[in-house]
Amino acid sequence: MPIRTKIIPSIEKCFLDESILSKPQLSEISMLRNERLSFQFAYIYDDVNLGHKQHSSLVVESPIADYIKIALIESVPVALPAYPHAFDDNYLRTTPGLYPDLLIPFDTKLPLVLVYNQLRSLLITIENTDGIEPGEYPVNISVVLGENKVTSTINVKVVDAMLPEQELIHTQWFHNDCIATYYNCDIFSERHWELIGNYMEAAHNCGVNMILTPVLTPPLDTAVGHERPTVQLVDIDVVDGTYKFGYDKLDRYVKLALDSGMKYFEISHFFSQWGAIHAPKVMATVDGEYKRIFGWDTDSTGEEYKTFIRAFVSSLVDHLKLLGVDKQCWFHISDEPGLDQLESYKAAKALVADLLDGYKLMDALSSYEFYETGACDIPVPCNNHVAKFIENNVPNLWTYYCCSQNKEVSNRFLAMPGQRTRILGEQLYKFDIKGFLQWGFNFWYSQGSLHPINPFTDTCGDYFVPAGDAYSVYPGQDGKALYSLHAVHFYEALQDQRALKLLEAKIGREKVLELIEENCTEPMTFSKYPHSREYLLALREKVNSLL
Repeated sequence: MPIRTKIIPSIEKCFLDESILSKPQLSEISMLRNERLSFQFAYIYDDVNLGHKQHSSLVVESPIADYIKIALIESVPVALPAYPHAFDDNYLRTTPGLYPDLLIPFDTKLPLVLVYNQLRSLLITIENTDGIEPGEYPVNISVVLGENKVTSTINVKVVDAMLPEQELIHTQWFHNDCIATYYNCDIFSERHWELIGNYMEAAHNCGVNMILTPVLTPPLDTAVGHERPTVQLVDIDVVDGTYKFGYDKLDRYVKLALDSGMKYFEISHFFSQWGAIHAPKVMATVDGEYKRIFGWDTDSTGEEYKTFIRAFVSSLVDHLKLLGVDKQCWFHISDEPGLDQLESYKAAKALVADLLDGYKLMDALSSYEFYETGACDIPVPCNNHVAKFIENNVPNLWTYYCCSQNKEVSNRFLAMPGQRTRILGEQLYKFDIKGFLQWGFNFWYSQGSLHPINPFTDTCGDYFVPAGDAYSVYPGQDGKALYSLHAVHFYEALQDQRALKLLEAKIGREKVLELIEENCTEPMTFSKYPHSREYLLALREKVNSLL
């Protein structure tokens, strides 16, 4: 036969130059009724005598065919799979090349292209949010080329249980300016609002339930002295030195987010990144002239900004109360302050702390000594520094990762195996983590936001970060997001955590923890965990059988 096919786990990654024989076959799998189940259909064409390329047909047959969606897993160029000397042996590759990641919706009415001796795969996804009737369902997937037909089959068992609602608060920073820049539209034009809504829905589909809300243009990933495009949602007028605030755009943004499934609002930072030394970019109409009134040249604790920020925060909180979402809002002072910036952080926080009494203040913060001073209410340490916070029983603990979490711990780099991304679900459950933050849902700029990049050809932000760190979705031509394989693996982690919570309600937390660790050689931590795909697949099957 000139074609070979195989059904394999979703957490596999098929590189073009690999052999299909090296991939593990998956013949059966279970899912809960409302779960989003994915697996891959791998295929390779190896008869060069028939030509280097062929057009074949894909046929999918199943009693649950109505719930099946298919996507081509396309490879993307990766110039920086890992930082030099900042990786471990739990990477698939660390050399530049083509890496599988981009998901392109596939219609079986179109031909499936076969290229000689290239291993390719499709992502097969089964989902019905209302629930599929319990039972066992075969899924037959065939490639037809002339008189040749090759079929692979998997048996899907639907368990009579429903995943509970996601309790974990999850934010991936949502960059409204990147959307406007890529699609070349004016910020907050009707086209931009349409795109924002599309991408909010995509974020929700990726498990995001907290949306970054730029009441002021976020002072994030902005080179010193440089400005990102203005995405400030609150209109500011200055008349005779008095501030007046308009909230029409914020109201629209909040409604759009709620309609997209968001539950929480992450109010953008009131002070600059890395220590709160400066003010964020603030635009206002001053006596009829629209201009920047604060920014890199503003002392964060100077009298002028102090007067403004107190008036702004006081008015903002009152308006959030009117909207009825104030208790769903979380606030930031400054992102990732270090211990040497403790005093500037404390001084900045003191300007607004009384106005935010009773509300949740959180910041990415990896120094336990900093937290110990009481300066930061809710710390969000990275997952390679979270252990000390866990040891000291810090309440309501969050965690995050970004480009620096490149050894030992879970992350979502394209060069990492899918199970390394997915294992986070078990870790979040074991340590009762309340929230997870990641900085790049759609960061399509270079480092410091100095210029835009093409996400399809530059997956590393102009050699800024390892591929997979800066964004979870690619910009589709129709104004809607194209998803990624690494986003699928992360969503599977969230589903694993939800399934463990459901099992906990049935058999108790201690027994669930025993189940997680019964095949571990040592207690699971954020840096020590089973690396094999078999561990995760077997654990989910055991969880499903107990449900």
